[in-house]
Amino acid sequence: MDPSTDRLHIACPDCRRAVRVPTHRLQQSPRCPACHTALLRLEPVELDDAGLEAFARLNDLPVLVDFWAPWCGPCRHYAPVIAEAARKLHGHVVVVKVNSDTAPASSARYGIRSIPTTLLLRNGQELARLSGAVPTPELMRFVAHHLAGPPG
Repeated sequence: MDPSTDRLHIACPDCRRAVRVPTHRLQQSPRCPACHTALLRLEPVELDDAGLEAFARLNDLPVLVDFWAPWCGPCRHYAPVIAEAARKLHGHVVVVKVNSDTAPASSARYGIRSIPTTLLLRNGQELARLSGAVPTPELMRFVAHHLAGPPG
């Protein structure tokens, strides 16, 4: 397939529209034509119940989801790891954070029993799960293993 015509659907983190983006432009900071915000961010996108459902389903890129809560000590220690993953996986995997206290439907849908829990989703379907806070190299190995080696 010609890389100049190969396109992916990327969900806008702000207006939740699916935007077709040529794959060769993924590293060029594409913007949403509707709301003009960056489609791919260097930091995790914070989502609620409705946002996660739409965002995970509309993205052709895999979505790495960190279920957390502000009162959770391990979650606070894991936050910099998730932030670093967002930077390292930019353009290959979309990284999001979901507060399990304010997104109970998502927590129930994915069977989140403890936090932090990290899910790897593709087209809204769970590919893999990681429980607990892990160091960045372990998180990157987890993603690489389940996606057959994305950069990072």
